Amino acid sequence: EIEKVYKTISSLSPRAQEAIVIPDVEQFLADLHKVLSTQIDDQFRLVDKNNYLPEGYVPKELVSLKTNDHYKVSRNDLSLIPYVEAALCEMGDAALQDNIKLLVSSTYRSYEYQTKLFNRYVAQDGYDLAVRYSAPPGTSQHQMGVAIDFGSIDDSFADTAMGIWLNKNAWKYGWSLSFPQGYEDITGYMWECWHFRYIGKDACNFQRNYFSDIQQFCIEFIAKWEEINNDYTNGDYRN
Repeated sequence: EIEKVYKTISSLSPRAQEAIVIPDVEQFLADLHKVLSTQIDDQFRLVDKNNYLPEGYVPKELVSLKTNDHYKVSRNDLSLIPYVEAALCEMGDAALQDNIKLLVSSTYRSYEYQTKLFNRYVAQDGYDLAVRYSAPPGTSQHQMGVAIDFGSIDDSFADTAMGIWLNKNAWKYGWSLSFPQGYEDITGYMWECWHFRYIGKDACNFQRNYFSDIQQFCIEFIAKWEEINNDYTNGDYRN
């Protein structure tokens, strides 16, 4: 397994390789297996501009979101998969302890919805700019029902009490910032201080401890690890 760790790392981008720090590979493997044991359905699925969801992809189950004692919603057509909504409630309760009520502004989007949204931005700003801030259909984390846009959905959110709280605390409750500042060449998107994906508490700790707290690097590693692990299992691995 140690060999597979380093083969997996060597398959990643140079910037990812530079960001990965593993002081103790045995502990790394123990933490990796702990993370993988917590995986529910597509919790760690790699979805980006190079890894598409199928057009007909819909989460197995979605629950509608309404303003409640845990958080607020900006509109009445929002939904998440159940365990992610439960995690939102937990984080919302923690934020309330600091006198902040989280505002959920965007959640699950269907393939069709994302198509219309992306096409509207292309018509508005042109493809080259639109693709830097909007996901082409089939490449959005929102389609999995695991991602939330909070608050105002603009750069000013970073300096609000809610934005500051999430930046400091979201990871404690399993929420990871998807598109950090200065990583557009890695994630494919401009900085989005409002967009968080639920990956779970163990995965957030794993990401912080070994992957410089960059979600893209962590999810890419897991995806490649599972691919290489399957190759070894099936006897198909080639150097």
